[in-house]
Amino acid sequence: MSIYEQLGVRTIINGVGPATRLGGTLMEPEVLAAMNEAARAFVKMDELQDAAGRAIREITGAEAGYVTSGAAAALALATAACITGVDPVKINRLPDTQGMRNEVIILRAHRYDYDHAIRSVGAQLVEVGFPDLTFPYELETAITDRTAAIAYYPVRSRPGLPLVDVLHIAHRHDVPVIVDAALEVPPVQNLQAYVRLGADLVAFSGGKAIGGPQASGFVCGRADLIEAVALHHQDMDVRPQTWTYRAKMESGHLQGPPHHGIGRSMKVGKEEVVGLIAALRRYVRLDHVALRSGWLEKLSRIQKELRNTHGLHVTIVEAPPSGMDVPYAVVKLDEVVLGVTAYQLLARLQECDPPICLNEELAWQGAVAISPMTLRDNEEVIIARAIARAVSSGTR
Repeated sequence: MSIYEQLGVRTIINGVGPATRLGGTLMEPEVLAAMNEAARAFVKMDELQDAAGRAIREITGAEAGYVTSGAAAALALATAACITGVDPVKINRLPDTQGMRNEVIILRAHRYDYDHAIRSVGAQLVEVGFPDLTFPYELETAITDRTAAIAYYPVRSRPGLPLVDVLHIAHRHDVPVIVDAALEVPPVQNLQAYVRLGADLVAFSGGKAIGGPQASGFVCGRADLIEAVALHHQDMDVRPQTWTYRAKMESGHLQGPPHHGIGRSMKVGKEEVVGLIAALRRYVRLDHVALRSGWLEKLSRIQKELRNTHGLHVTIVEAPPSGMDVPYAVVKLDEVVLGVTAYQLLARLQECDPPICLNEELAWQGAVAISPMTLRDNEEVIIARAIARAVSSGTR
């Protein structure tokens, strides 16, 4: 009996992709082995994070890196770092940012669910532009002595200023730019792309395409800001006389250790740190051309299985308008002919044994989407045949 059976929890077929609500991704044996080994010894977490940071630096080309408990935590910690720097007095006060540089500028076209992570540390969002258009002068004139950072979401499906323009304006005013790249891998090249353009901090998810623990992510960028990230995040039950970084106090670089920062509730364990680095190293070694070819084969099987199903039309989209560069299948329903809506189809599939979960973002348009990323062998055929059965019964 599996652990999930013991707990009375059903396992599912995941056609959504590495979604948090469905448990993220599945980890490969070498990642699990690294985490298992990490769990069998004690280490100083600051030393482990320093080592992980060196590995992230080698892979991304950034000055420094830091492992977090997910991309949302990376965004929160990045924002906190931009607000306080390494000042322990300010670090101790968050989320009370009164009197600090606490404004984060964001394009109105880039507002989205996850900017709550930015607001959670006490930042005040300042929107610029319109949902469909932003001019450079709007960003420029929004920058004041209260501006702590500019947040940028590189979503291709919404218009906005190009990142290079945002960076040019921001750096002319000595304002750091935080890029949310949680959904920007693949392609693997994006692990370096934003740093090369000059982004000051870039947040990535570890539990999606990279294949690390679901509760992992990382932030990379400027060394001074990553240092501030660590001060917000690490366990600060320390004394100045024995603190690992006491030499920085003696040099005058740091006033002293802060108390537990706002990131203390975003703790990441030694197992997640090691697992993330193992997954990241594995990911950059993969044959990404072959991986994509395998995804397309699965989607082609779905299309073939459903080609003669009345009331359905299946297309394969190779270039998604936003998010991870992963092809996917769109199953469009003729809801009037079938007597079944896309929402009803999704609900029926979740009643299967095992339950089948598909992407719901297009359901309002009468379609469902299927990602191949999280499909195991032959699950694409199971999904296609379950869809055919579900729509053949009409309205219940």
